Amino acid sequence: MTSALTPGAFGIIASMLKARSGLSIGPDKLYLLETRLAGILKQEGLRDLNRLADRLSQPGADAIAAAVVEAMTTNESFFFRDGRPFEHMRQHALPQLVARRPPGATIRIWSAASSSGQEAYSLAMILADCRPLLGDRKVDILGTDISGEQIARARAGLYTQFEVQRGLPVQMLMRYFRKEEAGWRIAQSLRDMVQFREFNLLNDPRPLGRFDIVFCRNVLIYFDQPTKARVLEAIASQMPADGVLYLGGAETVVGITQRFAPLPQERGAYRLAPATAPASRMAVSA
Repeated sequence: MTSALTPGAFGIIASMLKARSGLSIGPDKLYLLETRLAGILKQEGLRDLNRLADRLSQPGADAIAAAVVEAMTTNESFFFRDGRPFEHMRQHALPQLVARRPPGATIRIWSAASSSGQEAYSLAMILADCRPLLGDRKVDILGTDISGEQIARARAGLYTQFEVQRGLPVQMLMRYFRKEEAGWRIAQSLRDMVQFREFNLLNDPRPLGRFDIVFCRNVLIYFDQPTKARVLEAIASQMPADGVLYLGGAETVVGITQRFAPLPQERGAYRLAPATAPASRMAVSA
């Protein structure tokens, strides 16, 4: 018979998750621990979460701690999620950036917390459609996620029938995917447009370089206020004044950081605040 999770054991698991991933879990999220970590308990032969906490407290627990983080931070994703940010990028942000970048310049886009790759590949499909607009300009797309398993899935570019039916227009399915026995494989031309790598949003993003557009959607909701501020400050440091940041519909910068300001009449889209942005470029307007 399993025992109820003790406050001390909960604290050990929650503190480890916060330190390694930024994920902030309160006692009201106990059900998430129970459901998402059930596989690890079975695999490791642990009777309950209290025993897992004991293991995490012992020396040499890095492997099981990494497995716990992987299980707790893996979230669902789907193509063109919430729609509007992708349309704003296509209709406003991208044309304005192209107008301000000379031929031969590179426009860089970051899909932070990219999960299994649907967001990054959605961006690639838009850019493939907008190839005439780009002219001689290059585009780099980087997808990052803390989960090595999800990064491997993204690189493979193979999706189930259920996954391609979630948000992906049928014409794009026909144009950019091919049917295989195991599912639908995204075209090699789009896979070549995107690089994926493991990256923890708590780490310093400077080695990733600078980005003109950043999608960091539906991940800040799992962080506490200081961690949100830290992540947003780090993202701001990697963006030019005319860059655009897209957050999830339930996320905001208001009351968290003064580095970003909302774009007028555009929910979830932000630019660097004029007082904090470099003076070399004008900010994008919606």
